[in-house]
Amino acid sequence: MDFNDYACDPTIYDEMFQSDGIPWEHSRELHDTLLHMPAASLASTQEEVSRSFLQEGISFMVYGDDEAEERIIPVDCIPRILTGAEWRVLEAGLSQRLRALNHFLNDVYNQARIIRDGVVPEDMVKGCPQYRLEMEGYTPPQGAWVAICGTDLVRTHDGYFVLEDNLRVPSGVSYMIATRRAAKAGFRRLYRSSRVREVEHYGQLLLTVLRELAPEGVPEPAIALLTPGIYNAAFYEHVFLAQELGAELVEGRDLLTQDGFVYMRTTEGLRRVDIIYRRVDDVFLDPLVFHPDSVLGVPGLLDVCQRGNVTLVNTPGSGVADDKSIYAFVPDIVRYYLGEEPVLSNVETYLCRRPQDLEYTLDNLDKLVVKRVGESGGYGMLMGPHATPSEREEYAKQMRADPSDFISQPVLPFSRSPCLVGEGMEPRHVDLRPFVLQGREPRITPGAFCRVALRRGGLVVNSSQGGGCKDIWVLED
Repeated sequence: MDFNDYACDPTIYDEMFQSDGIPWEHSRELHDTLLHMPAASLASTQEEVSRSFLQEGISFMVYGDDEAEERIIPVDCIPRILTGAEWRVLEAGLSQRLRALNHFLNDVYNQARIIRDGVVPEDMVKGCPQYRLEMEGYTPPQGAWVAICGTDLVRTHDGYFVLEDNLRVPSGVSYMIATRRAAKAGFRRLYRSSRVREVEHYGQLLLTVLRELAPEGVPEPAIALLTPGIYNAAFYEHVFLAQELGAELVEGRDLLTQDGFVYMRTTEGLRRVDIIYRRVDDVFLDPLVFHPDSVLGVPGLLDVCQRGNVTLVNTPGSGVADDKSIYAFVPDIVRYYLGEEPVLSNVETYLCRRPQDLEYTLDNLDKLVVKRVGESGGYGMLMGPHATPSEREEYAKQMRADPSDFISQPVLPFSRSPCLVGEGMEPRHVDLRPFVLQGREPRITPGAFCRVALRRGGLVVNSSQGGGCKDIWVLED
């Protein structure tokens, strides 16, 4: 397979090639393998990788205007490679960021020092839709409001930038492991010779972290994974993680609260549950506190949590720290709590709640990406350069009606990586979502869910918006 038609753009960082078209040293072995690989063999490898996703039912849900559709996530067989030195920077920056965000959450629900000191505006915190008054005065075990974080990053010629921190019910780790298994099978010899750091131990690492967060006096905690059910977009991942953890996969109807504890219904009677890894949004967790019509949660669950008799991972109310407005303050949050300069940079962000930022955004809609502060998954977003004038005008009306619901950012020329497209190799934009765990201390598996914008020139990598995925190989030094 040759790279003769592979178009490098010197303004965009390429994960395999330097600006002069010569492969990076750490990508040379992969490049040479692909170069000498017959097109038919590479096509066969791609087919095997895609088939493995199909056979395992690795799917996601796409929500349209009228209906939801389940799809198998597209996967590209060609791995993206990071050096050990690059990974150490990411590891340090991500650990720092999660430690600071956990301090922030513990503070705003208790002393609120950061608000009193004028670092973050009170109305931005307590007016956030994800702020839960019910959690005021609560401190989770180890202070770990967020035990599982998926942070989205992109790379440009200027380095790595954090796009957002997913702190509520982050998903995608099963795709990280599934793509690894598929790519390892497709490139067995290359994988062995490349000295790639493993990711398959993620489940054991997560189990260790969850056990560290057990209620006081519970040395052998019983763990359950709470799912909304088979129609949830990430149900495949819920099943996968429950198996990895050796945890019971339960729905709300399988649990009940009694005498200040949570119990699971089993064929042998009630069994106490000590830790719930919940994949149910806050508002559906407890119908006695949040959405009264919810059948996904457990009546009385929040009371048991506040008594300290069950640990909910992640803690309800954590979403205030991944609000897209709060995102703009994370560098200040790092400095405030840790007394350190941030290792990883944010993308320059304009808060439309500020009149001058709103005016700038409206004047430059054709150059910016605009996001609703509470949305995720690529929904509710305007990609200004790719939008039509009428789409921009309609979006501008919504922004003028409720400026505080929007932020804007420059469109970054983030990196591209080779992908197999038809019978040839083409560059596609990629991001990465490493998963950071925090129990007694932060821990990170050396890998990530790498999302790919499959459309030529496209910048939206979300699976729900037509994106795919590929494996990331972090090399040993």
